[in-house]
Amino acid sequence: MTKILSTETDSKCRLCQQFDEAIDRIISACPILAKEQYIKRHDRVCVQLHFNICKETGVQLDKKHWYEHVPKSVETSQGRKVTILWNQQVQTDRTIPNNPDIIIRDNEKGT
Repeated sequence: MTKILSTETDSKCRLCQQFDEAIDRIISACPILAKEQYIKRHDRVCVQLHFNICKETGVQLDKKHWYEHVPKSVETSQGRKVTILWNQQVQTDRTIPNNPDIIIRDNEKGT
C-alpha cells in the first residue's frame, strides 16, 4: 500500500496487478502493455523516421504530416538514387529473428 493525497492506495499496477506501479515499469515492462501498446509505440516512431527519411531523400510523399503517413513496402526517390524498404525480410548467411524496420539502399553506390 502507498499513500496518494493522504489516501491509502494499492501500489500494484492497475493493469497487471503483479508489480508496484512505477513509471519505468509502465513505460517498458508491464506484461499487459507489452502485448500490444509497446509494439504500436515502436511502429509509430518508425513511421516518423520513415517519413523523415523519405523527405530527406526526395521520395514523393502523399501526406503532408508524418502522423498521416502510411509507409509503402518499397519507396524510390526521384531519379532512383535511393530505395527505402519498409519491414522487408533480408536474406543473409545467418538467421535474423526479426525483419529490419527500415533499410536504405543507395542505388548509385550500390550500398
